[in-house]
Amino acid sequence: MLNLLTSLLASQTRLWAGTKAEKTTLSTQDPLIMYDNEADPTCRLVREAISELNLDVLIIPCPQGGERHKQELTANYATTKLPFLIDKNTQVILNSASEIITYLYKHYADRTPPLRIQSNILNYSSSLAASLLRLNAGRTKKAALVPEDPLVLYSFESSPYSRLVRETLCELEIPYLLINLGKQQFGELGPATQRLQQGEYVPLPNTKRSQFMEEHGTVQVPFLKDPNTHTDMFESKAIVNYLITTYAA
Repeated sequence: MLNLLTSLLASQTRLWAGTKAEKTTLSTQDPLIMYDNEADPTCRLVREAISELNLDVLIIPCPQGGERHKQELTANYATTKLPFLIDKNTQVILNSASEIITYLYKHYADRTPPLRIQSNILNYSSSLAASLLRLNAGRTKKAALVPEDPLVLYSFESSPYSRLVRETLCELEIPYLLINLGKQQFGELGPATQRLQQGEYVPLPNTKRSQFMEEHGTVQVPFLKDPNTHTDMFESKAIVNYLITTYAA
């Protein structure tokens, strides 16, 4: 319960940035690739932008003390500085939170990023406070096995439940395809079982949320798919327990 409470407070500290998503439809573009640390304040700002732009991203976790992915980052790009973003759709590579956020909004939304997500001292401070509330969970490496294929996580940045799963994935250095299911309508605000929208929930058509609804009969995050064990599951506590049982060394 304390874990969830501090995660809720972390989202509140960032004024729930990374909740609402662009009303974009299904896309065939390649996911972004991001070398990331879940607890890093600047990485959080970039993930918030990616979530609100309704983009998907292959997260390559780089926790402190972990060398698995930092070595490939050094070998290929001569840096370990985070966040590090690769967009194969445009062949753009960026290594600065401010430049990444500006680029993403310019290219994918044709506008400047909103003030609450820009990489400035105020947002950095509140993002740092969010990490401190979580006692920097997700920052440091824990020994783990190496999965053959990346996992898949349905999430959105401000989800307090999803944060617990992302922290665990980062600590275990497990790459995962992050499919953002941010809220595209006002009535979707609130937990999946207590949305503002009354009556039967109907997501916008031809979106990731409608596709998820067709497949699972609900839209709820986090949802984890592990192609290595053919495991699909809801519920953050169950997912965290699964990850630790399956991959922690």
